[in-house]
Amino acid sequence: MTEPALRATHPAPSPGCPPPHPAPRRPTLVLPPGSCDAHCHILGPATVFPYAPERTFTPVDAPKEQVAALHAHLGLSRAVVVQSSCNGHDHRALLDALTAGRGTLRGVALIGERTTRVAIEELHRAGVRAFRLNFLPHLRIAPTREEIDSVLERVDGLGWACELHLTGAEVADHEALIRTLPGRVVIDHLARVDLGDGPHSPALRSLRRLLDSGAVWLKVSGVDRVSRQGPPYADAVALAASFVRQAPDRVVWGTDYPHVNIRGAAPDDGLLVDLLADIAPDPVLLHRLMVDNSAELFDFPPDPGDPHVEQT
Repeated sequence: MTEPALRATHPAPSPGCPPPHPAPRRPTLVLPPGSCDAHCHILGPATVFPYAPERTFTPVDAPKEQVAALHAHLGLSRAVVVQSSCNGHDHRALLDALTAGRGTLRGVALIGERTTRVAIEELHRAGVRAFRLNFLPHLRIAPTREEIDSVLERVDGLGWACELHLTGAEVADHEALIRTLPGRVVIDHLARVDLGDGPHSPALRSLRRLLDSGAVWLKVSGVDRVSRQGPPYADAVALAASFVRQAPDRVVWGTDYPHVNIRGAAPDDGLLVDLLADIAPDPVLLHRLMVDNSAELFDFPPDPGDPHVEQT
């Protein structure tokens, strides 16, 4: 193969898509059995699962074997793989990973206007249990209410959650819309709130009101994205811990591996796990965050190795 052909099949990553941390530390925090990474991405390899031509960024490959090895290193036995916008509506990489996971993985899909009910049912059989709506301007134009309703109609009856990828300001702008969405609604990455706006910003007030509604869940992932201080991200960790206290039964956590569209180098995923000792310092809260809530939200079967599960 010629050098130009190699460049064509191995696209260069975009700025803001660094390689993962080269040597994440082994966490000192021992996670409970059945712990779940509730937000990660499987990307490529591009030579097998090409990225979408219309993508707005190109990541570094993070194939399923690499992600599985990281999870084993961190002490995570389950994961939720979120379809990245760089893959568009082509779910082949996700389906391949779900098949290989043999029940240890669940998926979050991106449903396009041409995604049929037949295709959606195939995704459900494979382990998809949610769909994602992207509102961030660097990924796409925010979906219209008509587009959202079209997706809701096609996933009706499957029990899927609706995941929202937006910023804190957009949470405030779309609070009324979010309240009208049926079923369980999950807001990603601490809503990417701007901590510089203070603890009583409109974004945080909206987010806390939504959590108090009882229908909205929150991923307390992305402390590295939200922090204004850098590692060990004490400001964002404190915010995440406050949400765990506020809604202990409706919070989940994820690595966000391999950390695309970020500033600077990728975080140490071992450090992110160890920060859970501060995010959920009580063992009961930690078990809810890492095991119980993700099992409920994403329809995982009981883990026979979990001492909290009654054996029959």
